Amino acid sequence: MTLADHPVFQSLTPVFLLIAVGVIAGRRGWVGAGAVKDLSNLVFLLLIPALLFRTMSQVWLESLDWRPVAAYFSAVLPWFALQIAWRGFHPRGIVLALGGTFSNLVMIGIALIGLAYGQAGVVTLLTLIAVHALVLLTIASVALELADARSRAQGGPMPPGRVWRTALSAVRGSVIHPIPLPIACGLLWGLSGATLPAVVDKPLHLLGQAFGPLALVLVGVSLARTPWRGHWREALSVALAKNLVMPVLVAASAWLWGLRGLPLTVLVVAAGVSIGANVFLFAQRYRVAQTEVTAATGLSTALGMLTLSGWMLVMAQFTG
Repeated sequence: MTLADHPVFQSLTPVFLLIAVGVIAGRRGWVGAGAVKDLSNLVFLLLIPALLFRTMSQVWLESLDWRPVAAYFSAVLPWFALQIAWRGFHPRGIVLALGGTFSNLVMIGIALIGLAYGQAGVVTLLTLIAVHALVLLTIASVALELADARSRAQGGPMPPGRVWRTALSAVRGSVIHPIPLPIACGLLWGLSGATLPAVVDKPLHLLGQAFGPLALVLVGVSLARTPWRGHWREALSVALAKNLVMPVLVAASAWLWGLRGLPLTVLVVAAGVSIGANVFLFAQRYRVAQTEVTAATGLSTALGMLTLSGWMLVMAQFTG
C-alpha cells in the first residue's frame, strides 16, 4: 500500500486542503473580519444544529454506549484541574487550562471522524459532543466566575448565594446552546419512533453536508489571522498539553474502561483534535490571555497536521 492509498492519508488530506484553502482566502483578504463572524454564526446557529439533529434522530438511544463519555471525562477533568493547579486559580490560568483541555470536536472533529471512520465513528463522537460542551464549559464558567469574584474581592468573602447563582446560570447557558440542544431533540425524536418526512429530511441533509467544508475553510481563515510574535512559549505549552498529553491520558483511561477498536480510536483522535474556538470566547469575555489563546489555537491547529496524523497512524496499527 502506497502512502496515497493509506486510509489515514486519504482521511486527513481533504481536511488539511480545506484548511489550506481558508488560509489562502484569509491571507488574500477574500474574507473580511465581519464576514468571518457572520459565517461562523451561520455554521453554529444553522448548519451544525441541522447536522446534529438529523444524525441523532436516526440513532436509537438504547443502543448508545456511554462508556466512551465516562472514559473521556475520567481523563479530561483531572487534567483540567491539574493544569489549573499548575497555572493558578485565576481567570488567566483557568482560560489557559481550558485551552489545554477543550477540543474542536465540532468544527474539525465531525468532518475528520466522518471521513476517517464513517457513520459509526460519528455516532460515537456525537455521543461525546452531546455532553462535551455542557460539562467542560459549565465547569469552566463556574470556576472563572468564582476566580473572577475572588480577584475582585481581593481575597475577601464572596457574596452569599453567588456560587449557586453562578452554577445555575452556567448550566442554563450550556443547555440552551446550538450544540447540546439539537442533539437532545434529535435523540427524543428518534425515541418517539417517528421518521423525518422526506421534505424535511432532504434540506437537513443538504445543510449538514455544507457544514464540513465551510467549517474547515473558516478554521483556515482564522489561522491566517493568528498573531504569532512574542507568544510562542505560552502558546506552545498550551498546544502541547492539548495535542500530545491529553490523547495519552484519554487512551489510558479508555483502555482501563475496557474500550477497544473503533470507540478507543475515536476517543484518542478526538482528544488530539486542536483547541476549540470556545476557549477564545472565554478569553474575550474575561479579557485575559486573548492573544495567547489565539496564538495557541493557531499553533495547535497547525501542529495538528502532524500530531493528528501520528495519532491516527498509531491507532490504526494498535487497533487494526
